[in-house]
Amino acid sequence: MYYVYIIRCVDQSLYTGITTNIEKRMKQHINHIGAKYTKSHQPLKLECVWQCKDRSQASKLEYHIKKLSKIRKEQIINGQLDILKNKLDISIYQKTNKKQ
Repeated sequence: MYYVYIIRCVDQSLYTGITTNIEKRMKQHINHIGAKYTKSHQPLKLECVWQCKDRSQASKLEYHIKKLSKIRKEQIINGQLDILKNKLDISIYQKTNKKQ
C-alpha cells in the first residue's frame, strides 16, 4: 500500500510526498531526515492522506498535485479532489483519516 500526503509547513507552504509508511515518514520530516524541502521548511501538520493500491497510482496522484497552484492544493485539502478528474480516474483514490 502506498500513500500520497500533503504536509503544511510553519510558513504555510505545502509539501506533497509519497510513502509506504506515513507515520515513519512524518517522523523523518519532523526530525529533518526527510525531503530536502522539509529540512528548510519546518513541518507543522499532516493535512491529508490518500491511500493508493500501488506505486504507479500514487506517483500519478503525487505528480498531478505537485503541478497545482497553492490555491488548488488548498481546495484538494478541503475535499475537492475532483479538480483532477480530467487528468486522473479519481475514483481509485481513497482519502484516509491518518493524521498526526
